[in-house]
Amino acid sequence: MLIHVNQENSQFHLTNGQISYIFHVMKNGQLGHLYYGKALRHREDFSHLQTYDVPTGATTHLYADDPAFGLETLRQEYPAYGNSDFREPAISVSKTTANHIPNFIYDSYQLVEGKQRLEGLPATYTEDNHDASTLQIILKDEFLEAELHLNYTIFRDKPVITRSAALINKGTEGLIIDRLMGASLDLPDKDFVFTHLAGTWSRERHVKERNLETGIQSISSLRGASSHHHNPFLALKRPEATEHTGEVFGFNFIYSSNFLMQIEVDHYDMARLTVGIHPFGFKWNLQPQATFQTPEVVMVYSNQGLNGMSQAFHALYREHLIQARWKKAVRPILINNWEATYFDFDEEKLVKIAKSASELGIELLVLDDGWFGKRNDDTSSLGDWHVDLKKLPNGLESLSGKIAETGMKFGLWFEPEMISPNSELFTEHPDWAVGLPGQHYTLGRNQLVLDFSRQEIVDYLYEKMSAIIKQANLSYIKWDMNRNITEAFSQKLAVDQQGEFFHRYILGVYRLYDRLTTEFPHVLFESCAGGGGRFDPGMLYYAPQGWTSDDTDAIERLKIQYGTSFAYPLYSMGSHVSAVPNHQTLRQAPLQTRANTAYFGTFGYELDPLTLTAEERAEIKEQVAFYKQHRGLMRDGQFYRCLSPFLNNETAWMVVSQDQSEALVGWYKVLATPNPRKHQTLRLSGLDEAKMYKVSGSERTFYGDELMTVGLPLPTEFNGCNGESAERGGDFQSYVFYLKSIEAN
Repeated sequence: MLIHVNQENSQFHLTNGQISYIFHVMKNGQLGHLYYGKALRHREDFSHLQTYDVPTGATTHLYADDPAFGLETLRQEYPAYGNSDFREPAISVSKTTANHIPNFIYDSYQLVEGKQRLEGLPATYTEDNHDASTLQIILKDEFLEAELHLNYTIFRDKPVITRSAALINKGTEGLIIDRLMGASLDLPDKDFVFTHLAGTWSRERHVKERNLETGIQSISSLRGASSHHHNPFLALKRPEATEHTGEVFGFNFIYSSNFLMQIEVDHYDMARLTVGIHPFGFKWNLQPQATFQTPEVVMVYSNQGLNGMSQAFHALYREHLIQARWKKAVRPILINNWEATYFDFDEEKLVKIAKSASELGIELLVLDDGWFGKRNDDTSSLGDWHVDLKKLPNGLESLSGKIAETGMKFGLWFEPEMISPNSELFTEHPDWAVGLPGQHYTLGRNQLVLDFSRQEIVDYLYEKMSAIIKQANLSYIKWDMNRNITEAFSQKLAVDQQGEFFHRYILGVYRLYDRLTTEFPHVLFESCAGGGGRFDPGMLYYAPQGWTSDDTDAIERLKIQYGTSFAYPLYSMGSHVSAVPNHQTLRQAPLQTRANTAYFGTFGYELDPLTLTAEERAEIKEQVAFYKQHRGLMRDGQFYRCLSPFLNNETAWMVVSQDQSEALVGWYKVLATPNPRKHQTLRLSGLDEAKMYKVSGSERTFYGDELMTVGLPLPTEFNGCNGESAERGGDFQSYVFYLKSIEAN
């Protein structure tokens, strides 16, 4: 049993032997939080975990005969503001005609084996009801004539709980929702390091840390996308926690639009975490008998450091978020024409690229931007989804057929959410663009945004895209979004509904994704938003891989991919080898290092194979063969971070098979150092201490405990006097080591 219910004490204990989550019904009928963390032995009564020993003279209280009972100092499950709690709440809702302080009182509960899907939203799921159990708490507010359903799912074999909330209007009068968070969590202290992923275009998801202090700290987005700037992920780690030891709480929001992840530390050093749709600019009119469902919050607990947290996220997303047909599917090694041709291409050039790439073992050609309308630069034609016959006079069907003859599959780039002001579509439907009629439109990358809150626009894009998928026999779609939303106004929504726009917009995006992935299950979708501007678990539900960043520089990608791995599995990261000088940094990293970084992801190329030397072609052929040999390990293995690029001149990480019989280790040194030490080793992780491992390219063998305690010897580095005997040196060094258990032969 994963969920224990003590009806006599009105207590709920979710536990699977790895974690415990405990809460109860307080004397005022609201829910109080008791404990979240490492699994506790079950007992009939946990009420002693809630304390009331605060100075009563300094607090408000609900009962004249019980001055210690004040919500200001109690840990709660889903708090409201105004009834003796002065911290920011999880919910704010009122009737359209009357003011009211929300007072949702416990009514009942339901237990469900497995997990119910969230209508219209991406979320974790179970295929076998045995994999998880769900507790639904039902609370009622009699004045509002509303029910609040709090959903808790605990997975059987993972230190994971997911949470969401739904508000149901049971009355005859409309309700106004100003704030409805996916989850709220009150922690007993503030002794944590706030860890999150921040950045901007071309340097997304850099790891940032700061100590919790009194007051409010938050990450958020108001851009209409989860954004390049703050990923909807945060971790609270104990100050002594490391990559592999110590206590860490991780949180991820399965949503792709405006979000808020906030921690408020109060005057008694208790920390309240709230996660959900950003309340700024949000106002939802909930009609009688209607339901508003929040997106889902994923909560991970680890007592094995940040790496343990990440592995729990990775396993959950591989097994219970990525759609079933892509869990074990082999992802093709692709080549994208963008950095090879930009807008300057024709059928002949593309077919030559495909033939040349096919000879290298590459499996898929992706035609990027510029194939439609009159798209010769980024100032036109978005929305005009018909082939440019000047570039491709025989159409996409002919091109697709010729690419198939080379042995390659074919994919296309789309940016369906955008519209160019000088497009045919904008001329016909100017009101389809997001913005205030008659007022100035802000441009981003010379384009506007289509109003995906309108069903007719979603339907239009579905018809256009589905026709092209069939016509071109597509195997892959790169779905891009190159600008954020400004002038967030829909000409179809009433004035009092404009606060619903952002959420309705992303629901429209999800509907289009859902229709296309359902009708064309064989098509691999890769999400993109100017690179990594919408790399979130909401997108991962529909598109099992995302373009990690427009920055393809191997050295910059060390930080980007390292940070991304905090929550997202390797096989979700689009990672390619690009040409040099790199188009974002002008850096010239060796071809070997570019591949050694890109291996730890989905792998592909962004270059022109027609310009390669014979030596480069031979090297790429070996790279492609190497990745094909090991991509199953990249997909299914356990990932370990060994050295951080944010703390060191070196970076290291590794992937270990589930049975610990093999591993791939990536090691990278950015800048050369003068006269380095003679004997250098890299400590590994995740191996079987008792297994003997052989390192590829060497006859040497090591026991797992030696590799994890003493380390793997690195090749001899040039130190100024060892000359030709040195095996490596200079800037941008890298190696990938393959370890194989001798017993597993």
